[in-house]
Amino acid sequence: MEESTSKEKILKNIRNALINKLENPFQNVDFESPLYTREDEADDVIFATEFSRIGGKFLYCANEMELLNGLAELIPAEGLKSISSFDPGIRALLESAEIEILPLNADFVDIKVGVSYCQALLSRTGSILMTSAQASGRRLMAFANVHIVIAFASQLVPDIKDALVNLREQYLDDLPSMITVISGPSRTADIEKTLVMGAHGPKELYLFFVDDSDI
Repeated sequence: MEESTSKEKILKNIRNALINKLENPFQNVDFESPLYTREDEADDVIFATEFSRIGGKFLYCANEMELLNGLAELIPAEGLKSISSFDPGIRALLESAEIEILPLNADFVDIKVGVSYCQALLSRTGSILMTSAQASGRRLMAFANVHIVIAFASQLVPDIKDALVNLREQYLDDLPSMITVISGPSRTADIEKTLVMGAHGPKELYLFFVDDSDI
């Protein structure tokens, strides 16, 4: 009997493929060597360059005191209001800098600026790795108009492969249910090839890079 739908044809092909398995023709593929050659410059320089190139705003801090001062200067200078963070450490940090923050039970639609830590920094692409295991959860990084990330030099890795190795070491067999990479502010040019910022997330992305290499 002839298949009546395309769906049935596809399912039949899948069943046949599962039953009649073929030998892997690529037995000698090297999955261990890095895909990209190492750059001559330091990872922090590469990250700052790439992060800025894709629209992020990079702020270097030699220590946590400079981080406090940087936050205290940036937020009023840019007129940032309705600030929130779900991380107790960041909330304490913002309060010590005398920055007004929304209560934890504030409605999400009222949050205009979200402040969070991150899981890793990927130097080659200038990207930030986030997971749902962080206190910021799944939504803070996507709902706020402005996202401020606090990161440390010790979180720098060359590429996503290195970050995933670190995640496996940290979480073992209980990896976070969401692992995502942020590469600059949210943008799209899907509609008439016109660039629109903040289409699917924050319009602005700040990163406070704290140098903890001497700690």
